[in-house]
Amino acid sequence: MRTDFEKVVVIGYGKATGEILKYTDVRRTDYGYELEFIEHEPHALGVTRQICEERGIPFASMPDKRALGAYLAEIQEKTLIVSASNNFLFPAALVERENITIINFHNALLPEYPGRNAPSWVIYRGEERTGITWHYVTAGVDEGGIIIQKSCEIGPDMKAYELTEALMDLACEGFYECFDSVLQKNAAARPQRFSPDRRMYRSFEIPGDGFLDLSEPEEKVYRLLRSVDYGKSGIFPPLQMEIGGVRAEVLRYRKIVPEKRQEGAGLLYLPLPDGDLLKIKYRPL
Repeated sequence: MRTDFEKVVVIGYGKATGEILKYTDVRRTDYGYELEFIEHEPHALGVTRQICEERGIPFASMPDKRALGAYLAEIQEKTLIVSASNNFLFPAALVERENITIINFHNALLPEYPGRNAPSWVIYRGEERTGITWHYVTAGVDEGGIIIQKSCEIGPDMKAYELTEALMDLACEGFYECFDSVLQKNAAARPQRFSPDRRMYRSFEIPGDGFLDLSEPEEKVYRLLRSVDYGKSGIFPPLQMEIGGVRAEVLRYRKIVPEKRQEGAGLLYLPLPDGDLLKIKYRPL
């Protein structure tokens, strides 16, 4: 197999990035490229450093944006940069370099839901399906040509962390399917078509502005709770709400059958359309 790329650089963190790193390591025997990994955002449960140590892949931790940008700008070889679960915005000067090609994984079906925390927003907006996109990186955020997309359903009780895990699996599948065509430069990328009302979702934005409005329909309240639920990852601060004229913080929630209802301080129950109850545990602020 032939490719003009002399080097592949993987940037990212997390389980999916680890799988992609292992795959690119195996495939370098087919293409003969050099491989290295850069960790821009350290992850407490990261597996990439261990993978690099076990396989002899050069590893670098570069949390500083300027340092990372400067390092990438020094690359002279024809290089494919694989941005997997990576939030570093590549400078326009780097994207426009003739010797650099960058592909990025986005956890939504572009051109919809560009920017950050897409799994949260698709749940909050009540979407029934979502998916992943591998696309070429251009100067505009999440605007490059689409290489491959894969979709999945959003279950009625699916939480943000559960959807994120499903999307990571799809990201790996999509990468395996398009990697050869990207390396051989014959990927049939299609341009994105943007609607006039397309918006970018920013890292500081929280669904519902972080406030649980109990006057909203119960199903929307449930969607908001699920949309910000990343388990112990702490992507978002705890939701707040007002109950009995008092500001309160949501501690946890569960969907239960009515037979399991138990009264107690700091408990709120809301009826859901399917006949179950939404149990919310809170504490006054």
